Amino acid sequence: MDEDQQHFVEEFGLALEQAGLPRMVGRIWGYLLISDPPHQSAESLAKALQASRGSISTTTRSLMQMGLIDKVSFPGERRDYFRIRPGVWADLLEQRARIVSDWRRLAERGLATMSSEDAESRRRIQEMHDVMAFYERELPALTERWRKEGMKGTA
Repeated sequence: MDEDQQHFVEEFGLALEQAGLPRMVGRIWGYLLISDPPHQSAESLAKALQASRGSISTTTRSLMQMGLIDKVSFPGERRDYFRIRPGVWADLLEQRARIVSDWRRLAERGLATMSSEDAESRRRIQEMHDVMAFYERELPALTERWRKEGMKGTA
């Protein structure tokens, strides 16, 4: 990796860490986004990221369980490789849309528990509900548009 690529990988790690994931999850995922070839062995990940094999093993297992990367193998080779799972970005947004629906339902339950006299609290929960309902309506349409339009350029 050149210096700019190293910075990208580290920034990706920090971004995912800020989102609540281990930094190494972001570092591996960031590296797989820019690596050539797009599939990398555990050994090459460890070398490129200056990380232990144990850390790479644990993190790639987590990334596979999250559905973010795939393990692939090639005929005649004994080692496994990891790559970004095709279609992962749209799938992530679909997962987020399900979370938004959960938050909207939670806001509805909160509104049902409130009396009409508690106007300020009701306003805060109503805002939560309205924002979540908006995104719940809009995210599926955006994801569908992406699947129809955006994937043409990545095929």
